[in-house]
Amino acid sequence: MAKTANLNVRIEPEVKQQAEDLFGSFGISVTDAINIFLRTSIMEGGFPFQIRKPRFNAETLAMQEARDIMSGKIQAKSYKTTDDLLQALNAED
Repeated sequence: MAKTANLNVRIEPEVKQQAEDLFGSFGISVTDAINIFLRTSIMEGGFPFQIRKPRFNAETLAMQEARDIMSGKIQAKSYKTTDDLLQALNAED
């Protein structure tokens, strides 16, 4: 077996779990995925993909808000009456 070196990375537990689930579905570990990324980066002479700033629009922002509500990062808004809802919607404009 080849010699190995340790690489310590701090990430959010939720990101770690999502990565483990994703790469596990391919039958590889996060360590395997990192090795693939690093070796491909070396062969490519840079990132093996194009890096861009995300472009957000109303639809993608709404999708992110829904994910944040489902994950418990933010609390869903609720209204007692339809009038309260309409007032809140009108106030956002």
